[in-house]
Amino acid sequence: MTVFVCAGCDAALTAPVSEVALPAHAHHTYGHAMLPALMEQGTYAVDPEPSGPPWRLWDEIGPDEAEARGVFAPVFSLSFGAPGAVVIAPGDARGTVLIPERCEGYCMGITGADGPNLACANCGRPVATRVDDCSLWQAVWFAPDAVRRVPGDGPGDGPDDGPGRRAAGWEELSQERPGTPPIDPCGGWNPRWEAAAGAALAHLLVASEGRPVALPDGLVTDMFGHVLDALLPPGPPVRPAALAGPGLPDPGPAAGIVLVPRHPRTGEAWQPAGGADVVPLAAEVWAHLAFHNERLLVPATGGLPDGVLRDDPPPMRPWSRFRPDPHVLLSTLARLPAVRQPWLRGIYDRVKAQPYARPF
Repeated sequence: MTVFVCAGCDAALTAPVSEVALPAHAHHTYGHAMLPALMEQGTYAVDPEPSGPPWRLWDEIGPDEAEARGVFAPVFSLSFGAPGAVVIAPGDARGTVLIPERCEGYCMGITGADGPNLACANCGRPVATRVDDCSLWQAVWFAPDAVRRVPGDGPGDGPDDGPGRRAAGWEELSQERPGTPPIDPCGGWNPRWEAAAGAALAHLLVASEGRPVALPDGLVTDMFGHVLDALLPPGPPVRPAALAGPGLPDPGPAAGIVLVPRHPRTGEAWQPAGGADVVPLAAEVWAHLAFHNERLLVPATGGLPDGVLRDDPPPMRPWSRFRPDPHVLLSTLARLPAVRQPWLRGIYDRVKAQPYARPF
């Protein structure tokens, strides 16, 4: 476990927390709604990319400098701030006070647009940004140079838990994380699913090699089928895709593409034994796809023939078609070197020009 302390006075600023991978929806915005906390209680994640000012527009940077920073397609702007911002759940913050003159918001809370709005209660040094406005995941983001890590007390098995500890294995995680349902309590698609699908879709497009993809029936097709049909050319040859991972049977050599879980603590994708192209998917989404049957089939009654089954109850479905988040897709795709291929760059430019047009 780790505690983050103020770099100026060493006062503790967090409860003991354990490191996990940065969620796919960390920088995702969603509708006009109050979203829950980005991070689970007792965890933290580090953003490996630069964040905050100064910002430079794409025309000022140019493709060569952008590629040196790991961006391979045009974006509006890039941060030239320090990398390594640390994010925690708001309830895990300790010893901080709001800076009133930096608490501007857009609608119903604080956006963090004015810079760090939390100060160390002990020495007054600005240390973090509290975000809780509508459309934004609630979080506390610590500036990289404002805090430092010290060992904390408490059980844990994250990657930073010290000698003799190890990240939980895949089999352990399959028991700890049963999966996140695709439908939120209000009856709409879960925004975590939309963000996770946007990130996975970028890798799925790369793995397609510009050819149609044959997806397994069910929710996987609901997530990606209509988008791939619209973005990829029709007709053979087709690249077959399948779910693969811990607890599932080996899909065999017929599957040229496998959708696998991304380890929620290390961020690493599960690796199959064969040579299939790997598409990483958020572990909580993958677990639901792999182990939860949306259709509860029971024998039909009322004079229908023997052996006829029906849904009871029918699976929940929102009024709208599932929509992978186009902005997460673009952000992920821009950081994959394969986007420099003309066919994939064409898809990137098309979605970037009209992110809410068909198929999104």
